[in-house]
Amino acid sequence: MIDDKLINEIEAWAQKKLSDCESGHDWWHILRVRNNAYTIHKKEGGEWDIIVLAVLLHDIADTKFFDEVESLMLIERKLQEYSIEQNKIDHVLKIIQNLSFSKQWDHDDFSSIELKVVQDADRLDAIGAIGIARAFSYGGHQGRDFYNPGIAPQSFESSEQYRNSNGPTINHFYEKLLLLKDQMKTATGKFMATERHQFMELYLKQFFSEWGENWE
Repeated sequence: MIDDKLINEIEAWAQKKLSDCESGHDWWHILRVRNNAYTIHKKEGGEWDIIVLAVLLHDIADTKFFDEVESLMLIERKLQEYSIEQNKIDHVLKIIQNLSFSKQWDHDDFSSIELKVVQDADRLDAIGAIGIARAFSYGGHQGRDFYNPGIAPQSFESSEQYRNSNGPTINHFYEKLLLLKDQMKTATGKFMATERHQFMELYLKQFFSEWGENWE
């Protein structure tokens, strides 16, 4: 087990690295994902040391804000400084590399219960009331329209196409957020996602009602 003092030091380093990130991907996001991960871990298992390290460090390699290759190397060096076993470091790095929604178009056969727990925990924070707030926060940060009836949601065929998309925020619900419930990897994650998914459906119904359109 990695002791609490070491985890606290890694937390402080990660918090500093994320200090300039947009509010939907800031330190509060990390804490919410950790809470989700702990809830899922208690039901589904997995090695908590690996799960918590991946949660704390995953957005340091987020391609929206950082260079992924350089960030992964930085994370590896930092964990080596703390004399964490290399097999644990490798596992954490693999989770971070395979976590993102955009990675579904890349071909990597890596899988572990720890990846499933962290991925579900991260995706839970992308849906529901908080997910809605995060979507509009990031859309505003990128200068996107929140809705444009003349721009239809896209169907992506590659990670590059997904990352380069600059459509309105409402489109993001159909391009990603409403898809996440059925992509949860654990039974606990699926259960937790259900209510949040239903809330997004209710929100969209109200949104389009106010706009003067049918939501479906």
